[in-house]
Order: sequence, then structure tokens, then C-alpha cells
Amino acid sequence: MKKVVSVMMAALMLCGAVFAKPAKGNVKVGVAMPTKSLQRWNQDGSNMKKELEKAGYKVDLQYANNDIALQTQQIENMITKGNQILVIASIDGSALKGVLDTAKKAGIQVIAYDRMIMNSDAVTYYATFDNYKVGTIQGDYLVDKLNLKNRSSSDPAYIEFFTGSPDDNNINFFFGGAMDVLKPYLDNGSLVCRSGQTAKAQCATQNWSTEKAQARMEALIASQKYGPTGTKLDAVYSSNDSCAQGITNALVGAGYTAANFPIVTGQDCDKPSVKNMIAGTQAMSVFKDTRTLASQVVKMVDAIAKGTTPPINDRQTYDNGTGVIPSFLCEPVFGDKSNYKKLLIDSGYYKEADLH
Repeated sequence: MKKVVSVMMAALMLCGAVFAKPAKGNVKVGVAMPTKSLQRWNQDGSNMKKELEKAGYKVDLQYANNDIALQTQQIENMITKGNQILVIASIDGSALKGVLDTAKKAGIQVIAYDRMIMNSDAVTYYATFDNYKVGTIQGDYLVDKLNLKNRSSSDPAYIEFFTGSPDDNNINFFFGGAMDVLKPYLDNGSLVCRSGQTAKAQCATQNWSTEKAQARMEALIASQKYGPTGTKLDAVYSSNDSCAQGITNALVGAGYTAANFPIVTGQDCDKPSVKNMIAGTQAMSVFKDTRTLASQVVKMVDAIAKGTTPPINDRQTYDNGTGVIPSFLCEPVFGDKSNYKKLLIDSGYYKEADLH
């Protein structure tokens, strides 16, 4: 009898231990994405939701249509609904301090996703790619393809510059990295920007808008008389693919074809841009595998939920105005027509049919 009672007590204690342990399914994670209008954010949100739910978390995924007030409201709702961890890809990295103060008071930890959130001490961690390296990859590509190391001011290459939204802190790294590579050639005259628009503010594209990039490129074509039989244009630096697509549209409209197309850079390997690379109307794009970034965020969420420190590989680069934010930087890689199949299709990121 004593043996039976002991067994029953042991079973009860085991059940109690099982039910007392906090389940991941009870941990709610709010994921705030900026917009569905760009392919990459759809993929980021989808990948993160899939990975987090696979790991056992409840996920509240919201897109804000590039509306800062809407994103603020969505985050407020996430706080009210009891999300214990927030993952935020901000529209404007400087516009969330108020709502994140509320999150901090509620004990909610915040992971800035891909875009740094500025001037808020509520940000616990940052998950992104090595954004400075994105810019240097693009710059190095242009140095190589324009043969800048062997050119002089008597035979310069001609270029125009486009970067992204001025409210996105990442453009400081994308554009900064590229310009650090290209500035020596601009200084010695072997690389020339005819418009003179080389400052970040002059090259910015609000909301990374394809339409705004196209309109500005069309204005440059008109003012500088660029064209296949007009003024020479060898390259257009673009920080990302959504801008590159607008640039390509404008250049095609000006009569350029794959046979004489200026070198156009990009980032994200969006489907339209990969199609343009295959067609010869965009030269390259920097690939940032959002699956990798999603996996790192899940590791961060796991660590926060367990009260441990997540994997961090950078503690010096990203100061958001309140101090350096512990970060994990994933590796960006170079993609073009020569390696897109291995990079994107063989890895399962896209299907062959997606690109034709």
C-alpha cells in the first residue's frame, strides 16, 4: 500500500511540475512591420511568424502601411493585449519613444528589427544585417566593374547616387559604406557625378519609394541629357531594390537596353530586381536572407523568455542616442546574374518559376 501511495504521489508531483512550468505557448510576441508594399517586409513578417510559432510562441503580426501613427497605435494595442516581447521594424526610427516608454514601464522587452529605433532606452537588443558591409559590397562592385583603379580624370566613369528614406537610420550605413569606398575616386576625378548630388540628403528617397526614385531619375535624365546617344552615364548607385526598380524604369524609358544599360546596384534580391538582373537591366543586388534574421530573432526571444543573454556579436556599432545597443549582425552576400540560381533557388529562397 505504501508503495502504491508513493507511486501516486510521485505521479502527482510530476504532473504538478509539468503544469507549473511556463509554456512557450503562453508567451505572446508582438511583431510590428512597416508595410506590405515592399516584398521584403512581407517575407520578413511571414518568416518571423512561422519561426516563432514553430518555436511555440503566440504571435501578433501587424503591418502599418508606412503610417507612423498606425504603427504607434498597433504597438499600443500589443502592449494592452499583454504581449511580453515586442519585435519592431520601425517606419520612422525616431517616432516611437513615447509608446516604447509605456512598454518599458510594463516590463516589456523590445527587439529592434533590421532598422534601429532611435532615442529610446526601451530597446533591449537589435537584430539586423551588417549594414555597413552592404554598402561596401556595393561600392566594391562598382570599383571593379567600372575599373576605377585603372582610370584617371582624363577618362572618368559617370555615376548618379540614390539612397533610401531619411528616417531610416540604416541609410547612414548603406550609403556611408558605399561612399567610403567610392569617395577616393570622386576626389581624384576618375569617378564623376554630373549632377553634383552626392550628399545623403540630396540622394535620399522617402519611404524607399520606387515611384519617387523613378521620378528623380527621370529628372536627372532630363537635366543632364542622359541617354544611349546622349550624355554618358556608366552607373547608378542604388542602396536597395525598390529604388533600383524605379531607376531601371526611368532608364528603360530613356531608351537604354540590356546592351548599353548603366550598372545599377541594389539590395534585398526582390523578385522584380532578380528578373531585371536576368534581363540585364540591374547589375547586382546584396542578398540578405530574411530566414537567417528570423532565426536570430527567435534565439533572442528564447533567451529573453528564459531570462538569459541572447547571442550577440556586436557591442560597439549601433548607438541609438541612449547608448550602444547589443546587436547581432547577420552576413549579407553578393548576388548577380552569375550566381542567383545557387544563391536564391538552390537554397529554397525562391522557386525557379518565381523569377520567370
